[in-house]
Amino acid sequence: MWGCRARDLLCVWEVHLAGFLRKRLLGSNAASRKSNARQCWNCGSAGGVESGDGFFCEHCRALQPPDPTRDYFSLMNCHQSFRVDVMKLQHRYQQLQRLVHPDFFSQKSQTEKQFSEKHSTLVNDAYKTLQAPLSRGLYLLKLRGIEIPEGTDYGTDSQFLVEIMEFNEKLADAQSEAALEEIESAVRAKQKEFTDKVNRAFEQGDLEKAKEILTKMKYFSNIEEKIKLNKSPL
Repeated sequence: MWGCRARDLLCVWEVHLAGFLRKRLLGSNAASRKSNARQCWNCGSAGGVESGDGFFCEHCRALQPPDPTRDYFSLMNCHQSFRVDVMKLQHRYQQLQRLVHPDFFSQKSQTEKQFSEKHSTLVNDAYKTLQAPLSRGLYLLKLRGIEIPEGTDYGTDSQFLVEIMEFNEKLADAQSEAALEEIESAVRAKQKEFTDKVNRAFEQGDLEKAKEILTKMKYFSNIEEKIKLNKSPL
């Protein structure tokens, strides 16, 4: 009988202890979040900066500095994936530029002018990066700790390098606008094919495959740049 009662008392004590520890943990987490909250540089209030988009203080409406921990996908309200709605991306870009463009801060303090320039540059960089499939894919890899150094031949074989050589030879021999357009069309088709493949690789979580395809896309991107340069003088 005493053994049963002791076990009952022990169970009650364990329940109370678990509840006590859970409250301590929640309180600790709340305190940690509060201490990590960004503080307004102008009025000193904490917490108001974190709500909304985090651009303005809720209390004094002063423009805040860019959040260094925020990635481009978060800034542009996009899911962190290779597939991006380009129209929504463009709408978000225009929305943000209406908020933070330096033209709207000409009568503000020097501090807000500087923050506005930094925000506007960041928004431009984010838009350009996420708009193009190649730079978007490279940025996704970078967020996952993977980078492709310049000049690397990762995942390319001799057959692919021969194909690149042939494109370059055709480009060197092109003597008319029509010839350049034909090469440009073929390169665009290759990039479309690679874009579809890299999208599938990211969806399947195959980062090595994505890295391999993006490396090939960089080669064709270089050819695209050469075509633009060759078009100018013709």
